[in-house]
Amino acid sequence: MEDKRMGRRKIDSRIPRYQNLIDVTFQVLKMLGGSGTVQEITNKTVELLNLSDDIVDFPHSDSGNQSELEYQLAWARTYLKNSKVIMNSERGVWSITSEYSGIDNIDVKTIIKKTLDKRSNKVQIKDATNEQQENLNDDNSDEVPEEIRPWRKRITDVLMNMDPYGFERLSQRLLRECGFSQVVVTKKSGDGGIDGTGKLRINGIFSFNVAFQCKRYKGVVGPGEIRDFRGSLTTDIEKGVFITTGTFSKAASEEASNPGKQQIDLIDGEDFINKLAEYEIGLREIKDYEIDEEFFKTI
Repeated sequence: MEDKRMGRRKIDSRIPRYQNLIDVTFQVLKMLGGSGTVQEITNKTVELLNLSDDIVDFPHSDSGNQSELEYQLAWARTYLKNSKVIMNSERGVWSITSEYSGIDNIDVKTIIKKTLDKRSNKVQIKDATNEQQENLNDDNSDEVPEEIRPWRKRITDVLMNMDPYGFERLSQRLLRECGFSQVVVTKKSGDGGIDGTGKLRINGIFSFNVAFQCKRYKGVVGPGEIRDFRGSLTTDIEKGVFITTGTFSKAASEEASNPGKQQIDLIDGEDFINKLAEYEIGLREIKDYEIDEEFFKTI
């Protein structure tokens, strides 16, 4: 929700802000052995801070495929990367740089200042007071974390406005690129939640019959929908894949991986877009450069 008078979003006060997640993210990566995916970082943060489901599932107001916690964590990673504390690979794995691999504690204030100094070329603020700095940290309304680019919002809008069958065919294409074969989209109604089936072969030896469901909407998929999908799987189906342009609630993720039940693999909106980019399905990479202005000042 936007506060039009202040020009800032109102966020549930229980959700940790990225200023408080910078050190948490660094410690979480150390706990994970020095590296981790976005999902691993998020899950470990939830565990470490003992966050409740309603805090974890609270949606980010500007995006239907990301929670507010994920958004704040993305900002924390951006600040850490700007200070060369962590880096990310093309496959979306974040890791602690060699310079900081042997360090147990980081100076959060210095890390924040480095990013503020980098942004000061635009806002002309280099020596902000603590109050000014707090206000600037709370207001990123005109910017987005480094890993959340404008094209991602645009492709999200494109996906949301696609023909429903077109989205299913897109999911079919994506699964094929991921190694599935004999992928068939079910077009008849009343199919019990199954939108398609396919076969996944691993290492050219092991194969599994897979059914998938596509849910194209902005919002949170709950555990009930996972249970309904699982209940629709016939005995010949060995794996289920649930695809959504939205997000999965914490309870839905736990339900999908319940050890006493048939496992359901989940692909949320961020994962879906990442895969489209990885396989260049409808997307074409355009090279760009970040200017290190400090380099030109000090050389």
